[in-house]
Amino acid sequence: MARVYNFSAGPSMLPESVLRKAADEMLDYQGSGQSVMEMSHRSKVYDAIIKEAEALLREVMNIPDNYKVLFLQGGASSQFAMVPMNLMTKSGKADYVITGQWAKKAYKEGARYGKANIVASSEDKTFSYIPKLDPSTFTKDADYFHICMNNTIYGTVYHEIPDTGDVPLVADISSCILSQPIDVSKFGVLYAGAQKNMAPAGLTVVIIREDLIGHAMDITPTMFNYQTHADNGSMFNTPPCYTIYIAKLVLEWIKNEMGGLEKMKEYNEKKAKILYDFLDSSKLFKGTVVPEDRSLMNVPFVTGDADMDAKFVKEATEHGFVNIKGHRSVGGMRASIYNAMPIEGVEKLVAFMKEFEERNV
Repeated sequence: MARVYNFSAGPSMLPESVLRKAADEMLDYQGSGQSVMEMSHRSKVYDAIIKEAEALLREVMNIPDNYKVLFLQGGASSQFAMVPMNLMTKSGKADYVITGQWAKKAYKEGARYGKANIVASSEDKTFSYIPKLDPSTFTKDADYFHICMNNTIYGTVYHEIPDTGDVPLVADISSCILSQPIDVSKFGVLYAGAQKNMAPAGLTVVIIREDLIGHAMDITPTMFNYQTHADNGSMFNTPPCYTIYIAKLVLEWIKNEMGGLEKMKEYNEKKAKILYDFLDSSKLFKGTVVPEDRSLMNVPFVTGDADMDAKFVKEATEHGFVNIKGHRSVGGMRASIYNAMPIEGVEKLVAFMKEFEERNV
């Protein structure tokens, strides 16, 4: 069996030990005589799985007791509407920072339900940096302040959390969840699609402060009301059962094999440094993001020549480095090096890039 190094931005690779455990338990989960894929979500066996997944997430992320953890569906994109429908209900205003396509989509959706204000944007330079924020431009009575923490397409990340005072900070953390510690208490809402760092596609995790639940607009569909899911322990309807099970296995891997989020951060910093150090010294390749705002998870880079980029992507794929083509809005290449990407994968990629450079410069 030949496993490739999958640099996809999502769905992305999962830890090999997790895949092996899931394979071992595929036909018979812990003596139940059935697969998690086919068991009732109302069964005692599955109830233990979802409760353990939540308990592990709370432990690993150090989530305070006054926050609810919700296991939902619809992707992070559904949260673009759920957030304003549930939170934009007092002043009817919200602030947004535009740092990429997903932040922009969140803003456009928010603007359908109230007054959405853009406080800063980095679109002027193809989202290659995180804009500096001026608190004097913030809406004082905003119902929330929204950011996209890590920008998957453009490879930028907030290294400092904006101080929004009493205004609840809402963050899309889809592509950086579980990559390093995060102070949950600084946020009103955190949400993430699971398919980048914690599970296959199909699960969306929402971590929400309890006082922000129960204020939804009258027009809010039952399924889009956080209260619905908080009151029913994420079991109002059939949840994405198997994806939650895989998320549990990934959380066990982070806790037991990787040593928690502090160690995970060290591991991710080491991986990213290998790639960024090469890009900074390369004669052919260059990163597209200002150094101070570089992501640990998504690394876009270019040669400056579209034909050369295409040649590199083709040869990289032939050598087992797959899904490395950049997003069409940036071009070039993008190496997504999420938690499950081993250090040797980055080392081998850099070795190939050096060899390619020697042949093409």
